[in-house]
Amino acid sequence: MSQKSEVLVLGAGVIGLSCAYFLAKAGREVTILDQSTPGSGASHGNCGTITPSHAPPLAKPGMVRQALTWMVQSDAPFYIRPRFDPILWRWLWQFARRCNWQDFEQALAGKARLLLESRRLLGELIRTESMDCEFRERGHLTVFRSEAELAAFDWWPRALRSVGMEVEPLDGAALRRREPTLRPEVIGGFNTPLDAEFKPDRYVAELARVVRSLGVRITEGAEIRQLGRDGGRINAVATSIGDFSAPQLVLALGAWSPLLTRQLQLKVPIQPGKGYSITSTVPTRAPQVPIVCRERSVAITPWKDSYRVGSTMEFSGYDDGLNRRRLDALIRGAADYVLDPIGAERIEEWCGWRPMTSDDLPIIGLAPGLDNLWLATGHGMLGMSMSAATGLLVTDLLTGRQPNVDPAPYAPARFH
Repeated sequence: MSQKSEVLVLGAGVIGLSCAYFLAKAGREVTILDQSTPGSGASHGNCGTITPSHAPPLAKPGMVRQALTWMVQSDAPFYIRPRFDPILWRWLWQFARRCNWQDFEQALAGKARLLLESRRLLGELIRTESMDCEFRERGHLTVFRSEAELAAFDWWPRALRSVGMEVEPLDGAALRRREPTLRPEVIGGFNTPLDAEFKPDRYVAELARVVRSLGVRITEGAEIRQLGRDGGRINAVATSIGDFSAPQLVLALGAWSPLLTRQLQLKVPIQPGKGYSITSTVPTRAPQVPIVCRERSVAITPWKDSYRVGSTMEFSGYDDGLNRRRLDALIRGAADYVLDPIGAERIEEWCGWRPMTSDDLPIIGLAPGLDNLWLATGHGMLGMSMSAATGLLVTDLLTGRQPNVDPAPYAPARFH
């Protein structure tokens, strides 16, 4: 029997839940469908950082050369598993074409607007809804071991300041006064005061609690198998537990999005970018704030009762296997920068897929050729950081309100 709702959200990750929250606050009746449980995908094992400072896009001059160097190292921060995959190589070609300063500045501006709005909204949402998720606003440190690498990074603070973000340069001594756990080899870096963090699994659990309290129905164990189309509308969603329908649908399936939109001949150029993390007990000498170990592209996040080391980018399709070399590389990388790279007891080793777009901007808006399918996907490594602004933007567009953020840079039509 078909089950009906006013708005059907496909996906119960942080993006889907955020859309549901703002839609419910706008008075819409919402049902969420997910093949598993809320936040069990990329929302689970990431480093839990809220980082407006990550507005600079991955595609910039010099990135292609760096990526080619890394490709031959299976434990490098960026790795592509060798295979015949025309869709991936087309994505990489589109990415490479954007490695210039003009496209860089355009993507920077688009990401920054969404990140800054989301940073404001997340703080308001967490406080207003009394969410217990270890939310802290302490800034983050980006640190270096190499004078040459630090000098070559001069474009980064300039880029952040150009979009209104504060960046504080610090030498090695100043960094160690701030964080005594940093090794003597760390010679300098930056503090980005606007950055914050929370425990991602706790935040998603709290957000699910809040949306349920607003009347949102979360249907778990509903594997989405097919979208039924009638002309310019989606009229049915077939799942493993039955059919669903709604006048409006929001697709927030992260890295799974292109597997479904291909049924509709929609161009959603997303590649699954596999990230890894290791969660442990808190080390004896743990940092007080999140740290990005820049040359190794390793991120460290300390919490009250646990500690996470994560990052890396691996393009290996939808392979869900844990690569031991890449996990070990996280610990080796962290050990180059902090005295205690991991806690005594490992709690979880994890990998998950980030939805990577070729222009490093999310896909938010009405699907081309359809009247009632809204896309909210492609947030790359910044789903947590962009989640609240995405939820509000989708709600504004769906309800016909004037958005606070210009939706044009994220429009799905840019790929058609």
